[in-house]
Amino acid sequence: MEIVLATGNKKKIEEIKRITADLPITILSLSDYPNCPETVEDKDTFEGNATKKAVEVCQCTGKAALADDSGLEVDALKGAPGVYSARYAGEGANDVKNNEKLLQELKNIPQDKRTAQFVCCMALALPGGDVKTFFGFAKGRIGLEPKGKTGFGYDPVFTPDGFDRTFAEMSGEEKDRLSHRGKALEKLRNFLHDRPHL
Repeated sequence: MEIVLATGNKKKIEEIKRITADLPITILSLSDYPNCPETVEDKDTFEGNATKKAVEVCQCTGKAALADDSGLEVDALKGAPGVYSARYAGEGANDVKNNEKLLQELKNIPQDKRTAQFVCCMALALPGGDVKTFFGFAKGRIGLEPKGKTGFGYDPVFTPDGFDRTFAEMSGEEKDRLSHRGKALEKLRNFLHDRPHL
């Protein structure tokens, strides 16, 4: 089975390929389909954005498409940055600026009130119109400063529950077992494993 990844994020692509490596699927890159327009993420839920991306790429390519929308929800910020995680710092946002803004907004929040969770929704759109969604969650807390050199996004400031290291201080394999994306992809793996002839 061929699946087009509806993302241009190289780190996300690496993570997805690593987690699905032993499945009988071929992962195709969206860059192989330059005529596909970029999806505008204008939905107010992770599921809405992931589904929209997957359906649009499936329609454009004629192949199964896998999209992910994920983000960080911080309790002290009433769930922000949420679906705006990638654009949290505004125009010209990048990982460093987003982390700086987050830490600035939490500067007066005590450590025990810095609880957060990563949320991931993976949407698999199949030719013919079916869409399946898979959710994963990783609960933890936001640190006082960035730590670690691996990963991407908010990984340097997020420490999962039960650990004293951030996602950015862990190996890719260790993070995969704990992360929201890893958990959502495990559900996808089970779905595909049970349906090898989709």
